Amino acid sequence: MENHSGSLRRMIATAGRLFVGVIIGAGTAVAEIAFLGWAALVTLVRPRPATTIEPLARHLVEVERRRIARYLPGGPAAPHLDDYTSRRALAYLGVRWIVGLLGGVVALLFLYGLATGVVWARDLLVGRSGALLVIAQVVGGLVLFFLAVQGFLGVAALDRRLAQRMLVPGDRVRYERRISELAASRAGVVAAVDAERRRIERDLHDGVQQRLVALGLLLGQARRRPDRSAELVRQAHGEAREILDALRDVAWRAYPADLDTLGLAEALSRVAERSGVSITCAVDRLPQAVETAAYFVVSEAVTNATKHAPGSRVTVNVVTTDQEVRVTVTDDGPGGADPSGGGLSGLARRAAALDGRLTVDSPPGGPTTILAVLPCG
Repeated sequence: MENHSGSLRRMIATAGRLFVGVIIGAGTAVAEIAFLGWAALVTLVRPRPATTIEPLARHLVEVERRRIARYLPGGPAAPHLDDYTSRRALAYLGVRWIVGLLGGVVALLFLYGLATGVVWARDLLVGRSGALLVIAQVVGGLVLFFLAVQGFLGVAALDRRLAQRMLVPGDRVRYERRISELAASRAGVVAAVDAERRRIERDLHDGVQQRLVALGLLLGQARRRPDRSAELVRQAHGEAREILDALRDVAWRAYPADLDTLGLAEALSRVAERSGVSITCAVDRLPQAVETAAYFVVSEAVTNATKHAPGSRVTVNVVTTDQEVRVTVTDDGPGGADPSGGGLSGLARRAAALDGRLTVDSPPGGPTTILAVLPCG
């Protein structure tokens, strides 16, 4: 019984969304007619740059896209803002208003039928209608109700199909776009690898190499000064320990061994220990490429936060679903992070290479939030 009532509620909710979607579509059709008339007028009478008309057209199409996605479920995926050009948006609006007005006519007929049904019910209750007339009215009302429902379904299907046909790119366009994305991500990966090699070379040259020179000088002095050999050997021993720590640090930043042996959670716990930030990570083992990308997103973001916002509180959260991993790094520093900077742009390229995305939200005054979404399905 509960299952039947739940199904009935879902059907009523779906029908209600469909009705609201068609009604809103009728209202947007009026706005589209006004826009098309204004666009034709300013083009014929006083031409102005297309940059004034086309953004408005894309804005109206975006309103339609959201309406279809929210109120007209069950059809093809609604087009995204980046899927269509401004020319296709204008062509779509030039046809779509007809569908919207058709939906408005169907809605008016439906409301008229409801009003007529109320009048019939009143006449039946006060005894103004005979039995045959009541039967004829009931049968006619049911037929009109069925036609109205079919009209709503037809308008909704036509609305969805029109958007799919005129706004969603074809297979060839999608393939070309995908090829361009892959070429860009491959070039980005190559650039990121080169940048990482330069960073490692810089760390070795400025850190380890200089300490090795100092170690050689200390050992040379110990050979030439036997009277101070014990002291110089102790200094050389301390320098050697610092060189080993620097080498471990360079190797860890290049690629942490714990990531392969113990997994992402353990590797991030080491980042938390080294940087003193709060990291929440409870994930199972993931594909190696995904774990590597997630680790470097956290490591680079934490490094940026401690460098550019010292003393700020940094929190890291890693959650996973069946399809994706979401890595969020937030600090309460002054904000103003530049997504085009070397570190963040490298992370964006690393995420794009896995068909993921990285977004940076860092308004002046903070906080700064870096979100990486990496597919793992």
